[in-house]
Amino acid sequence: MVGHVVNPAGERSGATGSGGRRSRSSTSQFGTLGLHIADPRVESSVLGLLDSVEADLRSSVASADPFVTEAARHLVEAGGKRFRPLLVALGAQFGDPAGPQVVPAAVVMELTHLATLYHDDVMDEAAVRRGAPSANSRWTNSVAILVGDYLFARAADIAADLGPEAVRLQARTFARLVQGQIAETVGPRAGDDPVEHYLRVIADKTGSLIATSARFGGMFGGAAQEHVEALAGYGETVGVAFQLSDDLLDIASESTQSGKTPGTDLREGVPTLPVLYALAADDSDAASVRLREILATGALSDDALHAEALGLLRESPALKRARETVRSYAEDARARLAPLPQSPARHALESLCDFVADRTS
Repeated sequence: MVGHVVNPAGERSGATGSGGRRSRSSTSQFGTLGLHIADPRVESSVLGLLDSVEADLRSSVASADPFVTEAARHLVEAGGKRFRPLLVALGAQFGDPAGPQVVPAAVVMELTHLATLYHDDVMDEAAVRRGAPSANSRWTNSVAILVGDYLFARAADIAADLGPEAVRLQARTFARLVQGQIAETVGPRAGDDPVEHYLRVIADKTGSLIATSARFGGMFGGAAQEHVEALAGYGETVGVAFQLSDDLLDIASESTQSGKTPGTDLREGVPTLPVLYALAADDSDAASVRLREILATGALSDDALHAEALGLLRESPALKRARETVRSYAEDARARLAPLPQSPARHALESLCDFVADRTS
């Protein structure tokens, strides 16, 4: 249920090991997220946990029916950044990362996320997901929906082994995901501020699952309750920041840094934050007026209008304001880490804040 939301992504930064040498394994795992883990022991712990998650993901979606197994493994095998398991792994560093329930908790989070992607592709009529044909295009919409349901059920089954609190949290997170999708589908109601509505949608659709991932890491690693709450607050805020920064990359990047062709949201009429700021502006200069005229038409299938709007947006006060909003969320996420002890894991989480604030500058 994540609609057009893009997984937290990026390109340039990589983690370094001892002596400042770049670690090949950490570069491949963490480089696209701008994550730095300076302590080799913590890095090894996180990488080991992610390897275990990867293996368990494949076994957890197996079914007695070979077709169900094939369809359920479709997106598992397509890869992904495993951002949510990564936050479980980092959260667990504030307790015992080798706790027996940490890996299952990470699997629950990733299965829940993968389930939403099957449903998203149906709603978005997507043909491709992670460089491979989407489940709905390879099979049918009905199969994609049912496989998403199957993954939700598998996640709930594993969560049941973690205890009633895990089941409750996973269910509440799922409820927020669905609530956010409904809110996006219905759109702002009369009297709603479109920007506030959009930020609530992102918090529900993206921030909620990332928050629960960080919470699960702390919980099942046995961290202090104060630290668990700090991790959850951080996860939600940094998740929103990442999504908002993807909105900006869709407009500001000249390459495929955002994981899709620049201007895709604009062409499809998706009202991202810079567009909402531009539509709400009352600037009377010719460029702002012209930009509002074009954006008010919705989806921009005409290449000339699309190029004109993209150029105007890149030079607009709306884009600058959106950058300031992203930086504000990144700084808020960093502030939420204050209760946590100074440690390599905390510094790694802070590096994500730096990355998300800088990637759209």
